[in-house]
Amino acid sequence: MTEKKIHLTTKDYLITKEEFSLEIDNNYDMLITKPQPKNLDKYYQTINYISHTDQAKTFIDKIYQTVKKYTLTKKIKLLNEYSKKGKSILDIGCGTGEFLALTKNQNWTSFGIEPNENARRKAKLKNIDVTANFEELNQQKFNVITLWHVLEHLPDLPNQIKKITNLLETKGTLIIAVPNFKSYDAKYYKEHWAAYDTPRHLWHFSQQSIINLFKEKNFKVIKTIPMKFDSYYVSLLSEKYKNGKQNYLKAIYRGWLSNYKAKRTTEYSSLIYVLKKE
Repeated sequence: MTEKKIHLTTKDYLITKEEFSLEIDNNYDMLITKPQPKNLDKYYQTINYISHTDQAKTFIDKIYQTVKKYTLTKKIKLLNEYSKKGKSILDIGCGTGEFLALTKNQNWTSFGIEPNENARRKAKLKNIDVTANFEELNQQKFNVITLWHVLEHLPDLPNQIKKITNLLETKGTLIIAVPNFKSYDAKYYKEHWAAYDTPRHLWHFSQQSIINLFKEKNFKVIKTIPMKFDSYYVSLLSEKYKNGKQNYLKAIYRGWLSNYKAKRTTEYSSLIYVLKKE
């Protein structure tokens, strides 16, 4: 039996402080969280898990919510650029539904999947059609499917990718945003890099891994877009994990440096991938 190589060992800094290994998968050029807990729900049971709340109490919360509002308009522009003939959208892992509320206001037929009951309830208060799982969609097809920092959370990745691609119209567009473990900030912060976020993040992607995973379903990456704000936000959290306190100036510098280096390497902290079926 081939011995599995470990990239590094990190831990759940948010809730349990349990340790997890990041195992190297050379076939896909990605990392896999090991072990992968059978009961993942308990790792989301905190008011501090920001994508399941609309709160803006702390300084970091306020930064997150401010940047989120700015990026929402960018996301809508991206949708309109790559889906000119149809306007039905499925947002997988839609959280509290802000993005889908905006698409609905832009005359999109909007649906969401959100397994977290609390986040799903908040989305429904925004009059969003949201379900807990794929099965409730009854094989409905969509012009656009989006996963904004969600693919890394999905257990049984090959099966999930199959379900996602099967729900897309023949000429539809798949838009995926995920962290990039080959970015400068990931290499600098190592086990303290907040975007590892184990065990909520089960998979850790490179640019090549997204190409490899979706090539099996005959999908091609037609555009890659940097998410430049992510390096700053992730660095703020990473400084806290590394040093036990907020180092705002250091975090801002590391975030800036990550983006600066990525101008040459293209290895930004997070990336958006636009995919079409070949």
